[in-house]
Amino acid sequence: MRVKEITVWQVRIPLKKPIQHASHTRTETDNVIVRVVLDDGADGYGEGVPREYVTGETIDSALALLKQSDLSAQLEDCHTFHSALTMIERLRLAPIANDQRGCQGNGARCALEIALLDAFGKHFKHPLSDVTKLIAHDDLFEPHEHVRYSGAITSAEGFKAKFAAWKMWIYGFKQLKVKVGIDGQNDVERVGVIRRRVGRKMDLRIDANEAWTPENVAARIRELKPFNITCVEQPVPHEQIAVLAEVRREVGVPIMLDESLCSMIDAEHAEENDTCDLFNLRLSKCGGFIATLRLAQHAKRHKLGYQLGCQVGETAILSAAGRHFAASVKDLRYVEGSYDNHLVRESLATTDLTFGWGGWAPALRRAGPGHHHRSGRVAARHGA
Repeated sequence: MRVKEITVWQVRIPLKKPIQHASHTRTETDNVIVRVVLDDGADGYGEGVPREYVTGETIDSALALLKQSDLSAQLEDCHTFHSALTMIERLRLAPIANDQRGCQGNGARCALEIALLDAFGKHFKHPLSDVTKLIAHDDLFEPHEHVRYSGAITSAEGFKAKFAAWKMWIYGFKQLKVKVGIDGQNDVERVGVIRRRVGRKMDLRIDANEAWTPENVAARIRELKPFNITCVEQPVPHEQIAVLAEVRREVGVPIMLDESLCSMIDAEHAEENDTCDLFNLRLSKCGGFIATLRLAQHAKRHKLGYQLGCQVGETAILSAAGRHFAASVKDLRYVEGSYDNHLVRESLATTDLTFGWGGWAPALRRAGPGHHHRSGRVAARHGA
């Protein structure tokens, strides 16, 4: 079975509300969509979310990279799902000059990879979660009937922060992430208000999105440590993460890398330099399902924790892929994603993958990612 056709296009997804953190404020997102068609007519869709401040990609660079890449010589005739996985993992996009971290094409690669996995999964009747079973069985595979997502509070402050925290508690979340480091906001006051509203039992972690400096990072963490925070995500800019080795020893709070963890080069650097305790793995920024599995394997081998994250504006395509990942990978410290109906105005699917009460959502079992696309509507709107 061979690939007959690949189509690439851009979708602009408006958000239901502005999402603000220390690095960016966003009201919409430009995503890359890839459609793959096989000889038998089976088709698959993939999605990537380029972020210049994360992987150095823009929507234009991602689209150009896919169009410039010579894929025809690499797309082989596949007779089993396993042979398709081997081919997909070997695929190489066009080289990118000065890509020292090996991540500037990750959003584009993710869109292509998930589309291929979707199409071949449908043809060979394998759900996406079987990728974990087939290539990471011994150290990562653990099937779950349900996935439990954590909640998030972004820029809310004052009464809005109290109300947001109350909603998270009423909704039954057990884990909550709070964005900090936003200009003009008092983090001690905000996190204190949120902690009091959600109670002592809530697992509460913070994400600074590179907002702090080597000079003040330890002090900022110490100010928030009394609120029993379980993790601090990306406290300083990527270029300054060397300081985190000493900060970890000083503050005694686990540090997670996000913007600084986009590739195996990043993972090896983090492990060698003791700059973190956990990896935030996101399918798009890490280059797809398989590449993200490899990063989780690396973390596990080196006794580091890892979570599955998501990016603002993911539609049901990435939500489904993330669900398969979370439902098949063991020891995920936190799981983020499936915000669909809470966040995006168009999920690009007829299947509702939004998490339910308590953050719970069922595993997906259908071949491929396991959701129904609104493919005709998307193609008509965006000129596929």
